[in-house]
Amino acid sequence: MEDKTTEKDSSYTSLEKMSVYDLLRSINQEDKSVPQVIEKSLHRIETVVVLISEKLRQGGRLFYLGAGTSGRLAIVDASELPPTYGLEHGRVIGLIAGGDAAIRKAVEFAEDDPEQGWNDLQGHGISKHDVVMGIAASGTTPYVVGAVKRCKEHNILTIGLTCNPDSLLAKNVHYPIEIIGGTEVVTGTNTRMSLLPKNLFSI
Repeated sequence: MEDKTTEKDSSYTSLEKMSVYDLLRSINQEDKSVPQVIEKSLHRIETVVVLISEKLRQGGRLFYLGAGTSGRLAIVDASELPPTYGLEHGRVIGLIAGGDAAIRKAVEFAEDDPEQGWNDLQGHGISKHDVVMGIAASGTTPYVVGAVKRCKEHNILTIGLTCNPDSLLAKNVHYPIEIIGGTEVVTGTNTRMSLLPKNLFSI
């Protein structure tokens, strides 16, 4: 497995010595590269959109599965679909490691359980008619990776969304989406500062 791009040293040093404006300008500068990175994956994203749409038309459901910020963003997206687009409740479901309590406050070590994601999906009666999208910037989160592995064993369509190349998540899903945007201004903050919140969930 390659080194995690999400954990490499930032190109920006001595952030504490920068003015507020310079900090904001640096973040904005990095943000400008995101659409170009996503553009490289548009064909894969198109394939995934078509597959998900077909599952939903056939009565299936889409499950988002994530930990920490990835899980919270998934829940936000799932929650907004009914009022914004008129999709009936329960067709898109966001699950987060640690359960609902983790939406507002971090539940330490919940993401490290490779069986809990699958258990959470089973609690919703997951079946081969549904599709599961695992979301993990690192591509290594056990809660997510363990769940998609079990889904594949049960012939459930799986998609992986990650910010690292050649990750465990990508290797264990049917359709990986790898958005490799490089390091952020603050190392390790990809899901908070750039890729997931402002771009991928608006496609």
